[in-house]
This record gives sequence, structure tokens and C-alpha cells, in this order.
Amino acid sequence: MNASNDLPSRLLTQLIPWRNAATWHIAFSGGLDSTVLLHLLASLSKNHSLPTLSAIHVHHGLQAVADTWPAHCRSVCDALGVPLQVIHVEVQSGASVERAAREARYGAFLAAIHGNEVLLTAQHRDDQAETLLFRLLRGAGVRGLAAMPRQRPLGQGHLLRPLLDVSRAELETYAAQQGLSWIEDPSNDDHRYARNYLRQQVLPIVVGHWPKASATLARSAAHMVEAQGLLDDLAVIDLAHAATTGPFDWLGLPSLELAPLQALSPARQRNALSHWLASRTTLPDSDHWSGWDSLRDAASEAHPIWRLAAGELHRAGGRAWWLSDHWLRSVSGPVAWADPSVPLRLPDNGRVMLSGKAPAGALCVRYRQGGEVMALPGRGHRDLKRLFNESGVPAFVRGRLPLLYQGERLLAAANVGGLDAPADGSWKLIWQPGSQDRGLS
Repeated sequence: MNASNDLPSRLLTQLIPWRNAATWHIAFSGGLDSTVLLHLLASLSKNHSLPTLSAIHVHHGLQAVADTWPAHCRSVCDALGVPLQVIHVEVQSGASVERAAREARYGAFLAAIHGNEVLLTAQHRDDQAETLLFRLLRGAGVRGLAAMPRQRPLGQGHLLRPLLDVSRAELETYAAQQGLSWIEDPSNDDHRYARNYLRQQVLPIVVGHWPKASATLARSAAHMVEAQGLLDDLAVIDLAHAATTGPFDWLGLPSLELAPLQALSPARQRNALSHWLASRTTLPDSDHWSGWDSLRDAASEAHPIWRLAAGELHRAGGRAWWLSDHWLRSVSGPVAWADPSVPLRLPDNGRVMLSGKAPAGALCVRYRQGGEVMALPGRGHRDLKRLFNESGVPAFVRGRLPLLYQGERLLAAANVGGLDAPADGSWKLIWQPGSQDRGLS
């Protein structure tokens, strides 16, 4: 049987685990690959019970000719009876237009996909080979050389690439047999873009000498997927020893105990940290892992920070702490607390509340500026900095820990044992810092 004639059954087999999804969204650029995928799915839906089909076209607005593409995509979808959503995005300027466009595109997909929904994209075997070669030339490690995964989470739903075992030649044959028409993006001929150069100048030479190169490279990517799976399993084992509990778990911040990590080889440290950080930030390249070495090897009294794309790793109390979102924004005060019987929301800092009978008089919440003194029964007036040192309060918390004042008198420091309540225990100051964004998916 001709491979292109067998495409529908091969595609259906790939999608068996996802037949119970609420909707299958097709990322539809209007090019050859996505046109074939859309046509295949629309044809299959006539004879099989499939989830609802929907197409999404992302309009980047990078070239004038692209303004005609939504109309073409709409006519194709209308002919197939598939609803189309056109999403306009703004591509941020930067060094790499390709990367910025991709980020804008996937940002649009992320917003469009809901729970129990699937986004189907049309990358094929030749794309996989190209991706592997591209990343190899950029010095990627095993995770990067695993190239494009067949499936991965996308927000509340999933992204699937069901054509990764299909060659571009097979897609071209199918399109010719079905009389399909598609858009040819003129930017694909621009060799200033690295991937275009690889696709049109490098790979044809390679394939000319090694005819099965695309399949072989794709197979190598599959081997890397398996190797990365083993590294992930090792990371889970190593992280289990570092995911201990601590006295400041109430902060709600991801953290790891340093000692178990320091006992590992440097390679296993990087592997464990990469696994732990992957869902939180873009991983650093090899040159920037020196930030981890500096944090790990800093003196116990130091407060090193490793700044990454989506947040920061801080060292405090023998642990590495991940900070992002509002934890990286400054706080300001004072904030008057007109009704202490009601929790007080703090700008970019969660909320505070009082349990028990609130102290009399006007109250407000302030933040540490330096030089604060607190009166303690039997100890007299003590410097707040020294009290924080005694309690082991992490350095990154001290500037945003809510302090309860009555006029100019410091009454309490939230959540710090011995400092968060009066001696008689008639009330207690409780701080809920608020959760961070989960970061990258």
C-alpha cells in the first residue's frame, strides 16, 4: 500500500489515546503540512466518532502578504466544515524574529486551549531531523537533542504532534492526490533565518549523500528522548533526598535542601536542578551554570542570588529557594489597618490577619527599613535584625515580612515564633504571603 494512502489510518492510530478529549484544535497556518493535517482530520471525522474539530490561525503581521492568509484559511475551513478562529498577535522585537514569532504563537495557543482540549500541530519527520541538527549546531545537551516531543502539556490541555513519523514527501503526495491548495510563505526562502538555511541548503546535501538521513536523525532524536527519560528518573531520585521540610515551609515557596545536592557529582547536581527548574523557567545554557556553582559554594553567612529568565534562586538557611512573580516586586508601606477584624490585603504581598482580640488603638503594617527595636518581656528592647538572626528568618523574607505597629511602637513580626504575639497570647499576627505563578508549562 502507498504510504500516503495509509496516512489516515496511521494518524488515527496515533490519536487513539486522545479520542475522549472535548475538542481537537488544529494549528492551521495554511501551509502544506497543516493543510494536510486538517484535511485528514476532517475526512476521518466523517466515518469515525472524533472530538469536535476546530482550527486556529495565528496572524503574526510580519509581512504584508500575510494579510491575505486568514481569508484563504477561512475558505479552506468553510469547505471542510471546520470552524476557524483567527488570533492576531504582536511579535516582540529582538535578536531572533523566529524565536519571538514562535513565542507569540504559542502564547496564543496557550490562551486558546482549555481543560481536556488538545492542540494538534503538523510538524513531520523532516522537521524533527532539522530540529535535531539545528540544536546540535547550537551545542544543546540531551534535553535539547530530544528535539520535539510527540506530546506535552500545554496550559490546561495538551499539545500533540501526530505526524512526526511521516515524511514531507508523503504529505506532498497526499496533497497532490487530494487536489489540495496551500500557502507558500515567502519568508521560507530567506536564508538569513538559520532553519531555512538548514532546510534548503544543508539537509538536501546531506540527504543526497545519505538518502535516509532524515529518518536516521529522527531516530537519533527518539534515542535522546529515551536517554532524557532516564536522566529524569535519576533526577527524581536525587530530588527526593533534597525535598525535605523546614521551619519556613509556610512561605509556600519551592525550596531544596542544599546538603543532599552538594553530596552529588556536579553533573548530577545540574541534572537534578534542570529537572526541578524546567517547569519554572527557561533553563540556562552551559556558560550560565556558574551561577549555581557560586550559590552552592558561597559562605554560610552569604546571601547569593542566581538570576534566571523567569525568577531567582536564593540561598538561605541551608536551602535553595525559588522566587518569582510578586516575590520579585518591591513592597511599600505603611498600610493602615482600619478594621483588624477583617484580613488586610497588602499590595504585592498577600494578606495579614489577627487571630484573637485585636490590640486597642490605630494599627498599621510597615516593612523593615533598618534600626527597628522591639520590646520583649524579660529581655528588654532588642534589635529586630538580631531577633531575625536568632529565628533564622531568610534574608529575602525580611524586607517584606509584615510588621504590626501601634503608632511608633512595634508590636509584632508576622509568623515568627516569639515575635508574632504578645506574652499573654491574646492575639497573633498571621501572614499569608500568597502563591507564586507556576511559571512555564
